[in-house]
Amino acid sequence: MTRAAIERHQVWFYLVAGALGLLVGTVTPDAAGVFDTLLWPILGLLLLVTFLQVPLVSISAAFTDFRFLTAALLGNFLILPLLAWVLVQFVPSDAAFRFGLLLVLLVPCTDWFITFTQLGRGDPARATAITPLNLVLQLLFSPLYLSIMTHTDISAIFTPATFWPALLVVLIPLAVATASELWLKKSTARERLREQLAWGPVPLLGFVIFLVAAANAHTMHESLAIVPIVVGAALAFLIMSAVIAKLISLVFRLPVAQGRTLAFSFGTRNSFVVLPVALALPAAWEIAAVVVILQSLVELLSMSVYIWIVPSALFRDRR
Repeated sequence: MTRAAIERHQVWFYLVAGALGLLVGTVTPDAAGVFDTLLWPILGLLLLVTFLQVPLVSISAAFTDFRFLTAALLGNFLILPLLAWVLVQFVPSDAAFRFGLLLVLLVPCTDWFITFTQLGRGDPARATAITPLNLVLQLLFSPLYLSIMTHTDISAIFTPATFWPALLVVLIPLAVATASELWLKKSTARERLREQLAWGPVPLLGFVIFLVAAANAHTMHESLAIVPIVVGAALAFLIMSAVIAKLISLVFRLPVAQGRTLAFSFGTRNSFVVLPVALALPAAWEIAAVVVILQSLVELLSMSVYIWIVPSALFRDRR
Protein backbone atom coordinates (compact mmCIF):
# COMPACT_ATOMS: atom_id res chain seq x y z
CA MET A 1 0.00 0.00 0.00
CA THR A 2 1.30 3.46 -0.91
CA ARG A 3 1.59 6.36 1.54
CA ALA A 4 -0.96 8.31 -0.52
CA ALA A 5 -3.47 5.48 -0.13
CA ILE A 6 -2.91 5.37 3.63
CA GLU A 7 -3.39 9.13 3.88
CA ARG A 8 -6.54 8.98 1.77
CA HIS A 9 -8.12 6.41 4.10
CA GLN A 10 -6.54 7.61 7.35
CA VAL A 11 -9.83 8.66 8.93
CA TRP A 12 -10.96 5.03 9.32
CA PHE A 13 -7.71 4.25 11.09
CA TYR A 14 -8.35 7.13 13.52
CA LEU A 15 -11.95 6.07 14.17
CA VAL A 16 -10.83 2.53 15.02
CA ALA A 17 -8.05 3.91 17.25
CA GLY A 18 -10.53 6.14 19.09
CA ALA A 19 -13.03 3.29 19.55
CA LEU A 20 -10.31 0.97 20.88
CA GLY A 21 -9.10 3.70 23.22
CA LEU A 22 -12.60 4.19 24.64
CA LEU A 23 -12.98 0.43 25.10
CA VAL A 24 -9.61 0.00 26.83
CA GLY A 25 -10.13 3.11 28.97
CA THR A 26 -13.56 1.89 30.06
CA VAL A 27 -12.34 -1.62 30.95
CA THR A 28 -9.19 -0.37 32.72
CA PRO A 29 -10.09 2.99 34.33
CA ASP A 30 -7.20 2.72 36.83
CA ALA A 31 -4.71 2.86 33.92
CA ALA A 32 -5.75 6.39 32.88
CA GLY A 33 -2.63 7.86 34.48
CA VAL A 34 -0.39 5.51 32.49
CA PHE A 35 -2.08 6.47 29.22
CA ASP A 36 -1.78 10.16 30.10
CA THR A 37 1.95 9.77 30.83
CA LEU A 38 2.57 7.96 27.54
CA LEU A 39 0.63 10.57 25.61
CA TRP A 40 3.11 13.44 25.96
CA PRO A 41 6.24 11.79 24.47
CA ILE A 42 4.20 10.25 21.64
CA LEU A 43 2.62 13.62 20.91
CA GLY A 44 6.05 15.25 20.84
CA LEU A 45 7.30 12.56 18.42
CA LEU A 46 4.24 13.09 16.21
CA LEU A 47 4.91 16.83 16.05
CA LEU A 48 8.60 16.29 15.27
CA VAL A 49 7.86 13.90 12.39
CA THR A 50 5.22 16.30 11.06
CA PHE A 51 7.41 19.40 11.32
CA LEU A 52 10.21 17.55 9.49
CA GLN A 53 7.91 17.39 6.46
CA VAL A 54 7.42 21.17 6.48
CA PRO A 55 10.20 23.35 4.93
CA LEU A 56 10.54 25.54 8.03
CA VAL A 57 13.69 27.31 6.81
CA SER A 58 11.97 28.27 3.56
CA ILE A 59 9.43 30.74 4.91
CA SER A 60 10.71 33.34 2.43
CA ALA A 61 9.24 31.25 -0.40
CA ALA A 62 5.77 32.15 0.83
CA PHE A 63 6.38 35.78 -0.09
CA THR A 64 7.03 35.17 -3.78
CA ASP A 65 3.34 35.32 -4.70
CA PHE A 66 1.99 38.39 -2.91
CA ARG A 67 -1.57 38.01 -4.21
CA PHE A 68 -1.99 34.42 -3.00
CA LEU A 69 -0.18 35.20 0.25
CA THR A 70 -2.50 38.12 0.99
CA ALA A 71 -5.60 36.05 0.21
CA ALA A 72 -4.45 33.16 2.44
CA LEU A 73 -3.46 35.34 5.40
CA LEU A 74 -6.59 37.49 5.15
CA GLY A 75 -8.77 34.40 5.29
CA ASN A 76 -6.89 32.43 7.93
CA PHE A 77 -6.11 35.22 10.37
CA LEU A 78 -8.93 37.75 9.97
CA ILE A 79 -12.08 36.39 8.33
CA LEU A 80 -12.03 32.83 9.70
CA PRO A 81 -11.34 33.95 13.30
CA LEU A 82 -14.43 36.17 12.98
CA LEU A 83 -16.39 33.19 11.65
CA ALA A 84 -15.21 31.05 14.61
CA TRP A 85 -16.27 33.78 17.04
CA VAL A 86 -19.74 33.99 15.45
CA LEU A 87 -20.16 30.19 15.59
CA VAL A 88 -19.42 29.96 19.32
CA GLN A 89 -22.29 32.35 20.00
CA PHE A 90 -24.65 29.52 18.96
CA VAL A 91 -23.19 26.79 21.20
CA PRO A 92 -23.67 26.27 24.97
CA SER A 93 -22.16 29.02 27.08
CA ASP A 94 -19.92 26.59 28.99
CA ALA A 95 -16.51 28.30 29.14
CA ALA A 96 -14.43 25.13 28.67
CA PHE A 97 -16.55 23.99 25.70
CA ARG A 98 -16.28 27.35 23.93
CA PHE A 99 -12.57 27.58 24.69
CA GLY A 100 -11.92 24.15 23.15
CA LEU A 101 -13.93 24.98 20.03
CA LEU A 102 -12.17 28.30 19.51
CA LEU A 103 -8.80 26.73 20.28
CA VAL A 104 -9.09 24.35 17.34
CA LEU A 105 -11.00 26.56 14.86
CA LEU A 106 -8.61 29.51 15.11
CA VAL A 107 -5.49 27.71 13.82
CA PRO A 108 -4.91 26.69 10.15
CA CYS A 109 -3.55 23.22 9.52
CA THR A 110 0.15 22.63 8.79
CA ASP A 111 0.22 18.93 7.92
CA TRP A 112 -2.56 17.04 6.15
CA PHE A 113 -3.64 20.30 4.48
CA ILE A 114 -0.87 19.75 1.92
CA THR A 115 -1.92 16.13 1.32
CA PHE A 116 -5.56 17.05 0.78
CA THR A 117 -4.55 19.96 -1.46
CA GLN A 118 -2.73 17.49 -3.70
CA LEU A 119 -5.61 14.99 -3.65
CA GLY A 120 -8.05 17.81 -4.47
CA ARG A 121 -6.00 19.03 -7.48
CA GLY A 122 -4.86 22.23 -5.80
CA ASP A 123 -1.40 23.81 -5.84
CA PRO A 124 0.86 21.79 -3.49
CA ALA A 125 3.83 24.11 -4.09
CA ARG A 126 2.00 27.16 -2.75
CA ALA A 127 0.45 25.06 0.03
CA THR A 128 3.93 24.01 1.11
CA ALA A 129 5.27 27.56 0.89
CA ILE A 130 2.51 29.09 3.02
CA THR A 131 2.56 26.36 5.70
CA PRO A 132 5.57 27.55 7.77
CA LEU A 133 4.19 31.09 7.83
CA ASN A 134 0.80 29.79 8.97
CA LEU A 135 2.52 27.91 11.78
CA VAL A 136 4.50 30.90 13.04
CA LEU A 137 1.56 33.31 12.85
CA GLN A 138 -0.86 30.99 14.65
CA LEU A 139 1.58 30.63 17.54
CA LEU A 140 1.66 34.43 17.79
CA PHE A 141 -2.01 35.27 17.26
CA SER A 142 -3.89 32.40 18.94
CA PRO A 143 -3.32 33.52 22.57
CA LEU A 144 -4.45 37.04 21.65
CA TYR A 145 -7.60 35.84 19.87
CA LEU A 146 -8.48 33.44 22.69
CA SER A 147 -8.08 36.15 25.27
CA ILE A 148 -10.30 38.59 23.35
CA MET A 149 -12.99 36.14 22.24
CA THR A 150 -13.42 34.29 25.53
CA HIS A 151 -12.99 37.37 27.75
CA THR A 152 -10.64 35.18 29.71
CA ASP A 153 -7.33 35.92 31.35
CA ILE A 154 -5.20 33.21 29.75
CA SER A 155 -2.67 33.42 32.56
CA ALA A 156 -5.44 32.58 35.03
CA ILE A 157 -6.21 29.34 33.16
CA PHE A 158 -2.65 28.24 32.58
CA THR A 159 -0.39 28.03 35.57
CA PRO A 160 3.35 27.79 34.77
CA ALA A 161 3.35 24.16 35.94
CA THR A 162 0.73 23.14 33.36
CA PHE A 163 1.43 25.57 30.52
CA TRP A 164 5.16 25.05 30.07
CA PRO A 165 4.95 21.28 29.36
CA ALA A 166 2.30 22.00 26.71
CA LEU A 167 4.44 24.75 25.20
CA LEU A 168 7.64 22.71 25.26
CA VAL A 169 6.02 19.69 23.59
CA VAL A 170 5.40 21.99 20.59
CA LEU A 171 8.51 24.20 20.69
CA ILE A 172 11.12 21.45 21.17
CA PRO A 173 10.03 19.43 18.09
CA LEU A 174 9.72 22.70 16.16
CA ALA A 175 13.28 23.72 17.10
CA VAL A 176 14.71 20.27 16.33
CA ALA A 177 12.93 20.13 12.96
CA THR A 178 14.16 23.60 12.02
CA ALA A 179 17.74 22.77 13.02
CA SER A 180 17.57 19.50 11.08
CA GLU A 181 16.31 21.07 7.85
CA LEU A 182 19.71 22.02 6.40
CA TRP A 183 21.30 18.79 7.66
CA LEU A 184 18.67 16.69 5.88
CA LYS A 185 19.23 18.53 2.59
CA LYS A 186 22.96 17.83 2.46
CA SER A 187 22.73 14.28 1.10
CA THR A 188 20.39 12.02 -0.81
CA ALA A 189 20.49 9.43 1.97
CA ARG A 190 19.26 11.99 4.48
CA GLU A 191 16.46 13.05 2.14
CA ARG A 192 15.43 9.41 1.95
CA LEU A 193 15.32 9.39 5.75
CA ARG A 194 12.89 12.31 5.63
CA GLU A 195 10.73 10.39 3.12
CA GLN A 196 10.70 7.34 5.40
CA LEU A 197 9.69 9.50 8.37
CA ALA A 198 6.79 10.81 6.27
CA TRP A 199 5.08 7.45 6.90
CA GLY A 200 5.01 8.32 10.62
CA PRO A 201 2.25 10.94 11.11
CA VAL A 202 -0.73 8.66 10.38
CA PRO A 203 0.15 5.79 12.78
CA LEU A 204 1.47 8.22 15.41
CA LEU A 205 -1.67 10.35 15.26
CA GLY A 206 -3.74 7.17 15.53
CA PHE A 207 -1.75 6.22 18.65
CA VAL A 208 -2.31 9.72 20.08
CA ILE A 209 -6.07 9.45 19.50
CA PHE A 210 -6.04 6.01 21.17
CA LEU A 211 -4.18 7.37 24.22
CA VAL A 212 -6.41 10.46 24.51
CA ALA A 213 -9.54 8.30 24.32
CA ALA A 214 -8.18 5.76 26.82
CA ALA A 215 -7.01 8.43 29.28
CA ASN A 216 -10.25 10.40 29.06
CA ALA A 217 -12.80 7.61 28.57
CA HIS A 218 -14.78 8.66 31.63
CA THR A 219 -14.97 12.28 30.45
CA MET A 220 -15.96 11.20 26.93
CA HIS A 221 -18.77 8.99 28.23
CA GLU A 222 -20.09 11.93 30.22
CA SER A 223 -19.79 14.22 27.18
CA LEU A 224 -21.95 12.32 24.68
CA ALA A 225 -24.46 15.16 24.70
CA ILE A 226 -21.94 17.54 23.11
CA VAL A 227 -21.20 15.29 20.12
CA PRO A 228 -24.03 16.62 17.87
CA ILE A 229 -23.16 20.20 18.87
CA VAL A 230 -19.48 19.79 17.94
CA VAL A 231 -20.41 17.99 14.71
CA GLY A 232 -22.83 20.76 13.77
CA ALA A 233 -20.35 23.54 14.55
CA ALA A 234 -17.52 21.77 12.69
CA LEU A 235 -19.68 21.17 9.60
CA ALA A 236 -20.93 24.76 9.62
CA PHE A 237 -17.34 25.97 9.77
CA LEU A 238 -16.32 23.72 6.86
CA ILE A 239 -19.20 24.86 4.66
CA MET A 240 -18.69 28.55 5.39
CA SER A 241 -14.92 28.29 4.95
CA ALA A 242 -15.45 26.85 1.46
CA VAL A 243 -17.78 29.74 0.58
CA ILE A 244 -15.25 32.25 1.94
CA ALA A 245 -12.47 30.62 -0.09
CA LYS A 246 -14.57 30.96 -3.24
CA LEU A 247 -15.36 34.63 -2.58
CA ILE A 248 -11.77 35.55 -1.73
CA SER A 249 -10.45 33.76 -4.82
CA LEU A 250 -12.88 35.77 -6.96
CA VAL A 251 -11.87 39.07 -5.32
CA PHE A 252 -8.16 38.35 -5.82
CA ARG A 253 -8.72 36.71 -9.23
CA LEU A 254 -6.73 33.64 -8.27
CA PRO A 255 -6.15 30.75 -10.68
CA VAL A 256 -8.36 27.71 -10.13
CA ALA A 257 -5.63 25.61 -8.50
CA GLN A 258 -4.85 28.39 -6.02
CA GLY A 259 -8.54 28.75 -5.17
CA ARG A 260 -8.68 25.06 -4.35
CA THR A 261 -5.62 25.49 -2.15
CA LEU A 262 -7.41 28.26 -0.24
CA ALA A 263 -10.42 25.98 0.28
CA PHE A 264 -8.28 23.25 1.84
CA SER A 265 -6.28 25.74 3.91
CA PHE A 266 -9.44 27.34 5.28
CA GLY A 267 -11.23 24.03 5.86
CA THR A 268 -8.48 22.19 7.75
CA ARG A 269 -7.47 23.09 11.30
CA ASN A 270 -4.33 22.33 13.32
CA SER A 271 -5.99 20.03 15.85
CA PHE A 272 -3.05 18.09 17.20
CA VAL A 273 -0.79 21.15 17.53
CA VAL A 274 -3.33 22.70 19.91
CA LEU A 275 -4.07 19.36 21.59
CA PRO A 276 -1.20 19.78 24.10
CA VAL A 277 -2.74 23.10 25.14
CA ALA A 278 -6.16 21.49 25.61
CA LEU A 279 -4.64 18.64 27.61
CA ALA A 280 -2.80 21.10 29.87
CA LEU A 281 -6.00 22.85 30.95
CA PRO A 282 -7.11 22.55 34.61
CA ALA A 283 -9.16 19.57 35.80
CA ALA A 284 -12.54 21.24 35.26
CA TRP A 285 -11.73 21.94 31.59
CA GLU A 286 -11.18 18.38 30.25
CA ILE A 287 -14.06 18.90 27.82
CA ALA A 288 -11.83 21.14 25.69
CA ALA A 289 -9.61 18.19 24.68
CA VAL A 290 -12.71 16.14 23.78
CA VAL A 291 -13.93 18.99 21.56
CA VAL A 292 -10.56 19.15 19.77
CA ILE A 293 -10.55 15.40 19.06
CA LEU A 294 -14.19 15.40 17.87
CA GLN A 295 -13.59 18.36 15.55
CA SER A 296 -10.57 16.66 13.99
CA LEU A 297 -12.55 13.46 13.29
CA VAL A 298 -15.41 15.44 11.70
CA GLU A 299 -12.88 17.34 9.60
CA LEU A 300 -11.11 14.19 8.39
CA LEU A 301 -14.39 12.53 7.43
CA SER A 302 -15.45 15.69 5.60
CA MET A 303 -12.21 15.86 3.63
CA SER A 304 -13.24 12.71 1.76
CA VAL A 305 -16.10 14.83 0.39
CA TYR A 306 -13.97 17.96 0.04
CA ILE A 307 -11.43 16.33 -2.28
CA TRP A 308 -14.30 15.51 -4.64
CA ILE A 309 -16.53 18.58 -4.41
CA VAL A 310 -13.82 21.28 -4.39
CA PRO A 311 -12.40 20.47 -7.87
CA SER A 312 -15.63 19.21 -9.44
CA ALA A 313 -18.11 21.84 -8.23
CA LEU A 314 -16.59 24.71 -6.24
CA PHE A 315 -13.46 25.34 -8.35
CA ARG A 316 -14.05 23.71 -11.73
CA ASP A 317 -11.41 23.81 -14.43
CA ARG A 318 -11.89 26.68 -16.84
CA ARG A 319 -12.35 25.57 -20.41
